[in-house]
Amino acid sequence: MKNFVEELRWRGMIQDIMPGTEEKLMEGSTAAYVGIDPTADSLHIGHMVSIMILKHFQNCGHKPIALVGGATGMIGDPSMKSQERNLLDEETLNHNVACIKAQLSKFLDFDSDVENKAELVNNYDWMKNFSFLDFTRDIGKHITVNYMMAKDSVKKRLSGEARDGMSFTEFTYQLLQGYDFLYLYEHKGCTLQMGGADQWGNITTGSELIRRILGKEAFALTCPLITKADGGKFGKTEKGNIWLDPERTSPYQFYQFWLNVSDSDAEKYIKIFTMLTKEEIDAAIAQHAEAPERRELQKLLAKEVTTMVHGAAEYENAVAASQMLFGNATKDALMSLDEKTFLAVFDGVPTFEVAADKFPIGIIDLLAAESQVFPSKGECRKMIQANGVSINKEKVADINAQIGSESFINGKYILAQKGKKNYFIIKIA
Repeated sequence: MKNFVEELRWRGMIQDIMPGTEEKLMEGSTAAYVGIDPTADSLHIGHMVSIMILKHFQNCGHKPIALVGGATGMIGDPSMKSQERNLLDEETLNHNVACIKAQLSKFLDFDSDVENKAELVNNYDWMKNFSFLDFTRDIGKHITVNYMMAKDSVKKRLSGEARDGMSFTEFTYQLLQGYDFLYLYEHKGCTLQMGGADQWGNITTGSELIRRILGKEAFALTCPLITKADGGKFGKTEKGNIWLDPERTSPYQFYQFWLNVSDSDAEKYIKIFTMLTKEEIDAAIAQHAEAPERRELQKLLAKEVTTMVHGAAEYENAVAASQMLFGNATKDALMSLDEKTFLAVFDGVPTFEVAADKFPIGIIDLLAAESQVFPSKGECRKMIQANGVSINKEKVADINAQIGSESFINGKYILAQKGKKNYFIIKIA
């Protein structure tokens, strides 16, 4: 067996681990699970640490189980949060679960004939017919209130850090999650639960429940909560989460997120979010140190993660799109961009609207009369004569040039460029 714990250890992916876990895993193949919150129809990069742990687990010869909390998602997890989550209906949850499995399939092998193929389970399947009376009688009696109150996540909510305290619904969450571990231990041979550091209390409740009811030993492992070097929240931008769904976060924006991380974060993230070996990563870090201004480590990180999530073709498209602002991109490359990527690349660029019936139109009228790319026709004429004006990445040499519908990007945009760095979008209204 490949040593799973050692693999995580050098990658900096272990926060807490129950004694005996490493030895248990080296005895032979076993099953472990990670719980995933199904409150959205897409995962975001905040989920990727747990997903990568499952990926490494499978790669080391063990069976990964991804548990989507269809039942617990209807309640909300209090761990390290100040408010209850919004509760979801069954139809929404079913939709979210289907979308999440499709995304997990990019990381985990669910479909081959290998003995340790991944499995997706939904705790709603075993909780939906469990009556309140049965649960309190069969499960609740085994865990004391004193034990539950001692958990950090509970103590913080009850100590006044949250104005509204904690509802009974949330208080029972750790018991429900504990029962998930018990159920998977009995029905799937699952001996290990893994998750983020904020889940340690819930996870150990499960192992305690297994010990008290079955008299068996179960194990726990958590990974650190990922932070950024500047103290900002990992995976958050001004526009919110970085999602794995390309409709929520375009592959270009996804690629740019990883490309723009700091040097120290790149060193940390490339260990956590890629499957590169220690030797490959050490060599990449050493090479980066020789010329950090080239940002080769960030480029490698962005390549690996974007390819894993979106595929090689979308990675190549993202690289090509990045050349639009900072490289020698061609008109053909620009015209091939889909609308979402085009708008993402030129996000924040000044935009003017020009009516469609104005086309075809002379270049000077377009840039200095119908839009305000230039404040005057005279200045526009001088800049064209000085070879300083481009339309859709092609220099304009003729002051009498006509711009027609053949120049429309996605049928509705024109990209004007004044000098090297000043871009403008003309939107056809």
